[in-house]
Amino acid sequence: MEHVYSSLTQRANNIYRELITEGSRQRRILIAFAGPPGSGKSTIAAHVVEQINMTAQRAIAASLPMDGFHYTRAQLDTLPNSVKAHAQRGASWTFDANGVVGLIKILSASRHDADPVTVLAPSFDHSIKDPVADSIRIGPEIQIIIIEGNWLLLDREPWMQIPKYVDDTWFVDVDVSLARRRIAARHIVSGIESTWEDALSRADTNDLPNGDEVRGHLVSPNIRVMSVEGR
Repeated sequence: MEHVYSSLTQRANNIYRELITEGSRQRRILIAFAGPPGSGKSTIAAHVVEQINMTAQRAIAASLPMDGFHYTRAQLDTLPNSVKAHAQRGASWTFDANGVVGLIKILSASRHDADPVTVLAPSFDHSIKDPVADSIRIGPEIQIIIIEGNWLLLDREPWMQIPKYVDDTWFVDVDVSLARRRIAARHIVSGIESTWEDALSRADTNDLPNGDEVRGHLVSPNIRVMSVEGR
């Protein structure tokens, strides 16, 4: 995976140098990074951020996951198909899509602020299995933001608005069998399932179909990479 980390780091740095120049009004760049469940988006984004910051010798980059925009369990209870909503949590319709787009619009506008303000975003706490509001801080010092999530390049409203508010779009794909193992392991670690069989079953009935939808309803990204086993 090192070649993927290096190529995406170089791409982000090139966009940064192109847009954040002396005399330019742009103060930060936004990258939308999508992919199916189990594709390793969070891991890749973390490595790219680490390499950018290491080169800059200061924290100018940050990753921003969209997990915090899951509907809460209480909100899922209010849906007409609440049983299905709980069973399929993670599908595009179980997210606050308008909230995602609203946050990206705020960040997009901040690209040209002379003095960008701090922007707060929600995170997802697996111990309580719900989002936590305003728990991620994007300070004015952050100039490269990698926004990552399954549905950021979905070709349906309101998701399909996202590309026009960012400076680049990335997509990572993964072999389904590798994604299946990764997802099942994550379900065990996060406490969603207690046995390997149940974890695989959940992956098969929920996460992998979501991956098929991500691939089948994709706004064409500017760059595609492939996630593989190991580093």
